[in-house]
Amino acid sequence: MRALVAYLSYSGNTMETAEIISQRLKDDGMQVDMHRIGIDYPIDASSYDYIFIGTFTWDQGSTPDEMKDFVLEVGYKPDNVAVFGTGDTQFGGDDLFCRAVDKLATFYHSKWDGLKIEQSPRGYQEIRIDQWMEGVLQDVKSFA
Repeated sequence: MRALVAYLSYSGNTMETAEIISQRLKDDGMQVDMHRIGIDYPIDASSYDYIFIGTFTWDQGSTPDEMKDFVLEVGYKPDNVAVFGTGDTQFGGDDLFCRAVDKLATFYHSKWDGLKIEQSPRGYQEIRIDQWMEGVLQDVKSFA
C-alpha cells in the first residue's frame, strides 16, 4: 500500500507530527511519500491508497491559504483521507482549536476523526498520535 503524508507547517509542530505519522506508516509496512505543501512540486493524489493531510489553524480558526491551494491542486475529493493538525488553545480556546482540521475532515468526508495536537507532538501527545494511528491503521487493514 502507498500513502502520502502532505503537510503545511510554519513553526515545525505540524512537520514533527507528519514525521511521526510517516514513521508509524512505514513501521506498518506502507510505502510513504512526504509532501511539503507550498514547497514541493504538485503531486498526483490518485497514485496513493491513503492520504494524510496535516495543517495548522490560522487567524481565528481559518484554514491557511496554502492548504486551500493544495486542495485545489489535488482537484477532487479522494477517498481515504485522514486529517491531522496542530494548534494552540490560547488563541481562541476550544471553539477555534485546530478548526482547520475539522473543516478539512468534513470537506473530505473523512472516515476518521481529525487528530488535534496542542502545539508540539512531544511527550504525552505522541501517545495521542499512536492511538489515532492505531484506529486509522485498523480501518486501513479492514479495507485492504
